[in-house]
Amino acid sequence: MRTSLCERFGIEHPVFGFTPSEHVAAAISRAGGFGVLGCVRFNDAEDLDRALTWMDENTDGKPYGVDIVMPAKVPAEGTQIDLDKLIPQGHKDFVQRTLQKLGVPPLPDGEGGEGVLGWLHSVARSHVDVALEHPIRLIANALGSPPADVIEQVHAKGVPVAALAGKAEHARRHVANGVDIVVAQGYEAGGHTGEVATMVLVPEIVDAVDVPVLAAGGIGSGRQAAAALALGADGVWMGSYWLTTAEYTLGNSGTQRALLAAGSSDTVRTRVYTGKPARLLKTRWTEAWAEESAPEPLPMPLQNILVSEAHLRIARSEDPSVVSMPVGQVVGRMNEVRPVADVLADLIREFGDTVERLNKLR
Repeated sequence: MRTSLCERFGIEHPVFGFTPSEHVAAAISRAGGFGVLGCVRFNDAEDLDRALTWMDENTDGKPYGVDIVMPAKVPAEGTQIDLDKLIPQGHKDFVQRTLQKLGVPPLPDGEGGEGVLGWLHSVARSHVDVALEHPIRLIANALGSPPADVIEQVHAKGVPVAALAGKAEHARRHVANGVDIVVAQGYEAGGHTGEVATMVLVPEIVDAVDVPVLAAGGIGSGRQAAAALALGADGVWMGSYWLTTAEYTLGNSGTQRALLAAGSSDTVRTRVYTGKPARLLKTRWTEAWAEESAPEPLPMPLQNILVSEAHLRIARSEDPSVVSMPVGQVVGRMNEVRPVADVLADLIREFGDTVERLNKLR
C-alpha cells in the first residue's frame, strides 16, 4: 500500500491517523503510518509543547503532524469571561436541568469547567507557533483553509498544509488559498462533517483539484482503504478508529464501554457539541438536545463554552448512556481494544488481500 505520499513523507503506508492522544499518534507513526495530533484539547501552549516534545522522543524519528481548529476568517473574540456573557441564561438553565434529569453528578468542590479554549482562533494560532518549533511534517486544519498569513507562516518553515473539505467547491477554494493536501471527509465521519457521503465525495474532489487527496469518513479496514484508493485518493485519513486502541487513555471506562457496544446506526449529526454540525455518539445527552423543548445550539465557540463543564461532568460520571463523544459511523466495527500496531497491520494485510482478489476478477 504505497502511493506518492509515502515518498513525500517518508512513511511506509499512506495511512494518516488523527487523534487527540500523543501516545496514539506516536504509535501510528512508529507502525509505519503518519500520526496527526489534534491540538484543540490543549488550552495552554506549554502543555502542547510538552506533548510534542514527548512525541519527538517517542516516534523513533518517524514523521508526524498536528491538527488545528481555525476558521479562514478571523472572528471577533474576547476572553472566555467576555464570551460567557453572550450565552443566554435559558441555555445555561437547560444544561443544568438536563444534567440533573440524566443523573450526572456535579463536580467536586473547587473544580470548574474552564472549557476547551483550543476552539478559539487566538489559541489555535498559538498552537501553530508552538508546533513549528518542533520537527512536524504537516499542519492540518479541521475547519478548511487557515488564514492566508498562517499558510504563509507554515510554508516558510517548509511544512505543507492540509485542510478538510466536505464539498468539491470547498476543495477548490482550499487549493486556491495555497493548501497542499485536501482531506475529503464524507458524511460518515466523526466530528465536524458535511452532508456528502465518502463514496460520492472522494471522486468529486479528486476530479476537482490537482493536489493529493486523502479519503476520510467511515474507513476502518483494508477493504475500505482499497476502495478509497480505487476512487482516486492518495491515502486515507482515519480518526474514530483509534479511539478503542490500547494506547488511547484520554477517555474513561464509560466512554470506552459505550464505543465498544455501539453499532453503525448509533451516531447522530448535530450542532450540540461545538455549534457546527458534528457527528457524535447517540446517547441520552444528544437525545435531550433533540427534544422539542430544547433550545437551538449556539454558534461556535459559544456552544462549546456552554457545554464544556457539562462534558467534564459527564466524563467524570463514567455513565455510558450519557457519553458526549465525537465518533463516526465506523464505530460499528470498533468492537475490541487492540494495540495501534495490530490495527494498522490488519488493515494493511486486508488491503493486500483485497487487491489480490480484485486482480483475479475478469
